[in-house]
Amino acid sequence: MTLHGKPLIAGLLAQWAANNLTAPSLRAVNPATGETLEPAFIEADEAQVSAAVEAAAGAFAEYRRRTPAERAAFLDAIGRHIEALGDGLLDRASAETGLGLDRLRGERGRTIAQLRMFARLIEEGSWVDARIDTADPSRKPAPKPDLRRMLVPIGPAAVFGASNFPLAFSVAGGDTASALAAGCPVVVKAHPAHPGTSEMVAGAIAAAAAETRMPAGVFSMIHGRAPAVGLALVRHPQVKAVGFTGSLRAGRALFDAAAARPEPIPVYAEMGSINPVFVLPGALAERGRQIAEGLKASVTLGVGQFCTNPGLVVGLDDGDGKFADFKTEAARLIAQTPPGVMLYPGLRDGFVAEAGRFEAIPGVSHSGGPPKGDGPAQARPMAFSVDADTFLGQPELSQEMFGPSTLLVTARSREQVLAIAANLAGHLTATIQGNADDLEQWRDLIDVLREKVGRLIFNGFPTGVEVSSAMQHGGPYPATTDPRTTSVGTAAIERFVRPICFQDFPQAVLPPELHDKNPRGIWRLVNGERTRGEI
Repeated sequence: MTLHGKPLIAGLLAQWAANNLTAPSLRAVNPATGETLEPAFIEADEAQVSAAVEAAAGAFAEYRRRTPAERAAFLDAIGRHIEALGDGLLDRASAETGLGLDRLRGERGRTIAQLRMFARLIEEGSWVDARIDTADPSRKPAPKPDLRRMLVPIGPAAVFGASNFPLAFSVAGGDTASALAAGCPVVVKAHPAHPGTSEMVAGAIAAAAAETRMPAGVFSMIHGRAPAVGLALVRHPQVKAVGFTGSLRAGRALFDAAAARPEPIPVYAEMGSINPVFVLPGALAERGRQIAEGLKASVTLGVGQFCTNPGLVVGLDDGDGKFADFKTEAARLIAQTPPGVMLYPGLRDGFVAEAGRFEAIPGVSHSGGPPKGDGPAQARPMAFSVDADTFLGQPELSQEMFGPSTLLVTARSREQVLAIAANLAGHLTATIQGNADDLEQWRDLIDVLREKVGRLIFNGFPTGVEVSSAMQHGGPYPATTDPRTTSVGTAAIERFVRPICFQDFPQAVLPPELHDKNPRGIWRLVNGERTRGEI
């Protein structure tokens, strides 16, 4: 596939925007070699941002009226066209990110699978949460009206591609898939670190839209390194919701911009997490080395570039030396892991700066060499150690360091362990390594942690997020801007909808999901009872 380097406006490949030779542009860089990749990608200006959003707004009325079967066919077609890109997509993604082909092959499979998962969800239909309370004209002192409520698409959605998942959290990732499934046209701002990968996937979406005869404005994609591009997208009055995965600084800027609009809109931003792991005494005594090996694998997986990387490990030193031995072994395993290539040089530079900030704090020690590896984006895994008093007295130690590292904290008492948990901000996950006795003795720790995270893990590690209907990938601020939602799993569709209630409307103009005969056969709440039957 020949890369154009131009924004895709209103979906069709034949409508690539005209090249403006004076416009600013960006190029991808191979993080493993430092090589600058061709072509240049034109950064969108305000006019192109507006054109993309206006096209989405123009497509909304038609797209939301498409049947669930038609939207499902569109999502399935996107998956087929991504698959048809073959190894060329993987090769470009690897060149732009430094990720291996095996990792990218798995991520492509996940991307296609979640598109199909949402297709099946909307075909089945019960996700609209239809609720019907039938009329009672004889009720005294006032008649009871007929009320019928369901979820409907909210409108055009802006989606920001993430750096660490160039396929599964990017142009056709979970945010795009869930918004399209809900009935919302999408405008994507591609991540500047992998613009060629983004263009190839955007072309697949455009081809799928043409094949299934979707309105052209159902999908657009723009490029932009400058923050002004993303802010212009969020501030456009026709954008009704935003999906974002990235840094706290960028996510908060988008959230604040959306809140300051004359019509504020929801921003579903996933922004960072240290995903604390609590190693309890019983588990430590039974399988301390096994836990250390699992921790090393989780910390260094993907060069630590997962939002679920376990960046904090807390254990109790009760005088038997077991947690000290565990720390030594875990630090040794992490420090012996070979350096890896991070997604782009700026990300590695940020990791080096954060490691330097940790090292400068009195009482903090570390294992391993310097964080900077030999290549232009290469980083060396690191394990830091500190006691609980220092950790509790230095709030900056509880901030995320994005990369292959973790902080091992030694508590001297049960009270210190609980104080660390109580002082945590919001995170995506927390993990408890324990046995049956630990769970009984540390119920108060579990009670604290369940208020701090979206996913609580027992005897596992947080890396690896299952794409399923029961997954919760979100947590209290600053992990996300809305802990009630998830960016992974079928419940992600709820971010791009709003409820509407029809009162005393005739059947002929009601959506099929609210008809008496229930022609779609979905589960509904009728007069307080869950049923698939007719009224």
